[in-house]
Amino acid sequence: MKKVFHSIFALMLAGMAATGCTDEVQFGNAFLDKAPGGTTNLDSIFANPDYVNQLLTGIYNKQYYGLPYNNSGKNQAASPYNGKLDALTDLYQMHWSSCKVWSSYYTATFSSREDPLISYSNDYVWETVHLVSVIKENIDRCEGLSDHEKRYIIAQAKALQAFAYSVLLPHYGGLPIIEKTISNANEIISDEYGERMAGQRCTFEQTVNAIVKWCDEAKDDLYWAYNGDDDESSSRQTGRWTKAGVMALKAQVLWLAASPLYNGAPYYGGRTEAEANNLVGYGSFDQSRWQRALQAFEDFWQENRNNGEYYHLYEATKKTIGGYRLAYRRGYMFDDSPENIHWTKVAGIYGTQGAYSWLNWNTWSVNRSNNHPTLEYIEMFPWKDGKPFDREKDMKYKETYTAQKDGSSWDVYTCLSGSYDKLFWEYSELRGGKMDKKYSRDPRLYENATVSGTNQNLALQSSDQVAAGNVMELWVGGQNAGQCVKHPTDNTLVESLTSYCPTGFAAYKYVLNQVEWHRDPNMHWNVLTIPDMILMYAECLAETGNLTGAIEQVDKVRARVGMKSINSSYNKDLNLTSNKDNLIEEILRERACELGLTNARYIDMIRRKRTDWMTKKLHGMATYRMIKNAKNQWVRRNAPWFGDDQDAGLGEPARFEYEFFELMQGKRILWDYADDQNNPEVLKWFMMPFPQDELNKGYGLIQNPGW
Repeated sequence: MKKVFHSIFALMLAGMAATGCTDEVQFGNAFLDKAPGGTTNLDSIFANPDYVNQLLTGIYNKQYYGLPYNNSGKNQAASPYNGKLDALTDLYQMHWSSCKVWSSYYTATFSSREDPLISYSNDYVWETVHLVSVIKENIDRCEGLSDHEKRYIIAQAKALQAFAYSVLLPHYGGLPIIEKTISNANEIISDEYGERMAGQRCTFEQTVNAIVKWCDEAKDDLYWAYNGDDDESSSRQTGRWTKAGVMALKAQVLWLAASPLYNGAPYYGGRTEAEANNLVGYGSFDQSRWQRALQAFEDFWQENRNNGEYYHLYEATKKTIGGYRLAYRRGYMFDDSPENIHWTKVAGIYGTQGAYSWLNWNTWSVNRSNNHPTLEYIEMFPWKDGKPFDREKDMKYKETYTAQKDGSSWDVYTCLSGSYDKLFWEYSELRGGKMDKKYSRDPRLYENATVSGTNQNLALQSSDQVAAGNVMELWVGGQNAGQCVKHPTDNTLVESLTSYCPTGFAAYKYVLNQVEWHRDPNMHWNVLTIPDMILMYAECLAETGNLTGAIEQVDKVRARVGMKSINSSYNKDLNLTSNKDNLIEEILRERACELGLTNARYIDMIRRKRTDWMTKKLHGMATYRMIKNAKNQWVRRNAPWFGDDQDAGLGEPARFEYEFFELMQGKRILWDYADDQNNPEVLKWFMMPFPQDELNKGYGLIQNPGW
């Protein structure tokens, strides 16, 4: 699939210059205490259609982008000194103590005096809102634009505002709804949301309905997709909002709003002003909210069918491990993939020249931005036929080691098929002493984490779709792991900071490995994708009683990587066609496997009120390579295979021992509440705090519970 340069990003710098023609917006960090733009500047912009389009393009530049790339100070999400949301879940652990995820969140010292990972003030939301209002109020002054072009620009602007609000919604709840330029913090506005000061919070329900309204108002003046039907809808415009995008965004917002955190009794016990005023949720449960979300998804799928299934899963062209892996990877990495409904980009600072580039900080010498997969995440991935992985059943050969130095002992496990390993790769001996090697787990595992035995080069553009090169050696003493997990002889847990695989596994999603390193100078961030839509839709079906339909949807993402139905015989004890709770659990696990490092797990954790995910202790796994000695006994070989051993004729390692350990680096304070999950010190983390500086301005913000 050929990648193209998209014109929207060619205009970014010009767009940024155009936004500079208006006064600096003051909402958030200093509020809107200025009139929006001088008369001369507005006259200049709206006298020229090109300038208007550049102004619009400048707003695109302010969309949320989920991969840290630049320590600008103004864009909180961009800073690598902060970290990613999913590192606060059970899937990943950060190993850099200078990162906010560690220093403020793991330690639970974060307060409303700091900026959260999703910032109310410093992620360009209010700059977006301001500039959208400028466009809506002045577009008719531009005589060089046709009525169609004006409607198209306004529709994009409304989509941009809807998206900006949707980024804050799950973390803050009800927000100030601003639909016009305002002159100062104390301005009184009166609209369908009531009479209030401009910056006063609206209810959660009002905020949801505002986002939905903007999506509905925008959709009919947007193209379904940039499919090349004419110049304006050519693929060069990919990255602009579409009808598909706003319909998907509407469905996503309604799915979020129907979730237990918001669609139910107050999570903090109703003890706070924010809960009493229904600012952090509806305040009660209503089943019709799930039905409303379901209808929004049905509308999206019907419109997609009407447009020839333009958006769809990227299917494997070869039914092999390489084919399945590349179908999954190409689906999210190609910006013209049929899976990508909407994505965002940054320009000019992402590749090898960016000092704070996501990729540069994920190199094998820096490792600061690495999100290291936990053992808990690895165990979510089933066997390749779809059978759930069960450590108690699948890793049942236990031995005990005793340290000569101090007499301490520890248990190790094997995962064997006959005499050889099958945990990640199934090895078997052929005639003549040669070894056969086949994948044994869900292909998505190898695309979300690096595990031992994976060949290091499966090129994104590979034609034969066969991985080649050296195997990744994540065992103790291996060329990639060295001693960063455990000391090879004295049973000392190392779990070293800023190292490649301190949990025993290495980051892979969006990064790949040292050979495959993806140096796209304009790597995109996936906002709305078909796999996510399928799994959100499945949850809505389950919550509205159609469990069979939900299973059919989940099976689509599993079939794409060659796995059997989630309702196969190995899951019969779960009664998925009749037990909704079990099916929801399986959908959440599938979302983790399919949507790694996309913020999906964090959103799932808070919206489903999963304090058990917040408080459970997490683990890593040390791997030990085994070889046969002169007495035909299996013994450890804590050394690389690549190099001397390979040159001496030793075959690729095919048997291992495994040791589990509790993560000690970045120990999270919330882990101490495993037996007290409803403690207010846990519950407050469902929402992020509004900045204390904003509260002190007195324009109507009310703090979220617990902060």
